[in-house]
Amino acid sequence: MPRSFNQKLKILFLMKILQEKTDPEHPMPVKDIMTNLEGYGISVERKTVYDDIETLRTFGMKIKSRRGKPAGYYLAERMFRLPELKFLMDAVQSSKFITEKQSGSLIKKLESLTSIHEAKKLQGQVLARQGIKTSNEEIYTNIETIYDAIAANRQVSFYYYEWTVSKKLAKKREGKRYLVSPGKLLWNNDSYYLLGLDEFSGIVKHYRIDKMMQVEIENKKRGGEAIFRDFDVGKFSAGTFGMFGGKETILKIRFANALVGVVLDRFGPEAMILPADETSFVLQAHIRISSQFFGWLTGLGPEAEIIYPEKVRREYKDFLMDTLKNYKN
Repeated sequence: MPRSFNQKLKILFLMKILQEKTDPEHPMPVKDIMTNLEGYGISVERKTVYDDIETLRTFGMKIKSRRGKPAGYYLAERMFRLPELKFLMDAVQSSKFITEKQSGSLIKKLESLTSIHEAKKLQGQVLARQGIKTSNEEIYTNIETIYDAIAANRQVSFYYYEWTVSKKLAKKREGKRYLVSPGKLLWNNDSYYLLGLDEFSGIVKHYRIDKMMQVEIENKKRGGEAIFRDFDVGKFSAGTFGMFGGKETILKIRFANALVGVVLDRFGPEAMILPADETSFVLQAHIRISSQFFGWLTGLGPEAEIIYPEKVRREYKDFLMDTLKNYKN
């Protein structure tokens, strides 16, 4: 690249140097800034550097200077603070719905949002073990296609897979394509789901994005728009356990007072709870009845009891009795 053209990009390269190589713990003296600019084929005078820094300040960059040791200029404020980037990195690492390769690429991009010095701190926090990850390389394409379909008010079709005991993925519905009107995308229990209206059954269902393949936009308009217009994703997540379906039922459950934190963490601070006596309270909530819900309740032991409706009480008792049959000997 000609040196004269580089001179026109001088202030952009100065911005790049400050973003990549400085932070409050690593200010850069003007002479070092000049050396870095020379690495890009740009020769400048000291006064020009001062003028360009003021221009960047006017533009909105929070550039500060420090006297003493170490002395120099540094970028004092960024779009993301270090704890925020660490939080995002942890979310990427724990996400099962993207591949290990995709996780690594996203983490590198997050590291680029801070200085090379602070990026090293983040790298030191990266866990060696990534955890269970999907092998589906179509995740990004699937998400983009679904968003495009929602924007265009169109249905989507796809193949849906499940694990077999031979540890292989096989197509469900005997290899037939699913036809769904997409409504919402939801992250739940470290997996990403599509909530949509199954056009074959007319029922709202959820599908794991990492088990969908060859997603295509159809010409038919979406159905169920009224369903999803005011759809409360938070309420749906609170009442659905493990994203397993089931008939939504109004339940009343008595809990010991010591479990109030567990209940509010699960159902949110807006959950309807009323004192029952000095030692317990009653929760009333819309819950999708499934074996996963019964499993969650079992984990709370005798300090949790379904008190309404009687039909669900009997179903839960049958669930416990069937489970005990495996241990009667």
